[in-house]
Amino acid sequence: MRALNFAALMLLAVACAKEGANNTSTASSTASSTGSVDLTGAGATFPYPLYSKWFSDYAKLTGVKINYQSIGSGGGIRQLSEETVDFGASDSPMSDQELANAKGGPVLHIPTVLGAVVITYNIPGLTSPINLTPKAIADIFSGKITKWSDTRITTLNPGVTLPNSDILVVHRSDGSGTTYIFTDYLTAAVPTWAGGVGKGKEVKWPVGLGAKGNEGVAGQVKQSPGAIGYVELAYAKQNNLAIAAVQNKAGKMVVASVPAVTAAAAGVAKSLPANTDYRISIVNAPGADSYPISSFTWILVYQHQRDAVKGKKLVDFLNWALTDGEAEAPSLDYAPLPAEMAGAVKAKLATIDLAVAK
Repeated sequence: MRALNFAALMLLAVACAKEGANNTSTASSTASSTGSVDLTGAGATFPYPLYSKWFSDYAKLTGVKINYQSIGSGGGIRQLSEETVDFGASDSPMSDQELANAKGGPVLHIPTVLGAVVITYNIPGLTSPINLTPKAIADIFSGKITKWSDTRITTLNPGVTLPNSDILVVHRSDGSGTTYIFTDYLTAAVPTWAGGVGKGKEVKWPVGLGAKGNEGVAGQVKQSPGAIGYVELAYAKQNNLAIAAVQNKAGKMVVASVPAVTAAAAGVAKSLPANTDYRISIVNAPGADSYPISSFTWILVYQHQRDAVKGKKLVDFLNWALTDGEAEAPSLDYAPLPAEMAGAVKAKLATIDLAVAK
């Protein structure tokens, strides 16, 4: 009996020792992981597929690790303003009031790439892409068109059989730069939209179901027959969702693509003044080949960096993004900045002050 008790005690001691070793190892691993993060950022879901690749590639290249939370443009602006992250990201430029509220002083808008907001839908059995005008899109998202068989849709799609079923509108539930781009476009293209829903990162939708993030909207559309929503192009492609052709300012039906987004930006990039702050919109751009719901997306940084070491790491990363990173954009359905614009943006980076004491 004593021998059995002794053996049991020895086994218990070994087990406790192993548990203690495992706990120590886990704590050490967690501390190491936490301590290895060099920069933190938060914001837009719109460019997240590309940013995620950038951060991964940059870490492999330089060892600098960037922790980015894809929480929506509104969240990114708030966290930057409160100085809880090293940089923010947004598809909606900060307003004058938001700039004034930022605790860290002047904020620079650094455009990184361009993307497209697409109208995606789930109509079972339909293989042909549908055409939509700005007015039809506005009427759907304001609740004036409620059936797929409405003549305001069918007349745009001769030869396509659309079902006599309800349309389920899916929109963003969070503060969203994608919503800003979409509503900015409708405000520019449909005069009555401005006096109704209007534009903003958050608007009061008259109809529909809310979902969080581009990924949430894409997922809801994918699982809901009859649904329609708006997401960044990469999310629609990754989820194999149907994408509508949208009539542009020149009257041509255009499907979103990297060349079509590039065409929308081309004229604007050439006419920017030297003192621009890059808070610019390119929705409803002229040109036969332009996709009308296109936009820049921005990384937001303080001009006066409180931590010189972190500030240099941030500037170095952004310089890399505007050169090597741009080359990766088309593979993920984003358009790189026009070459002349990328050079000017890098010059803007050079104005960031790294000498401010913390």
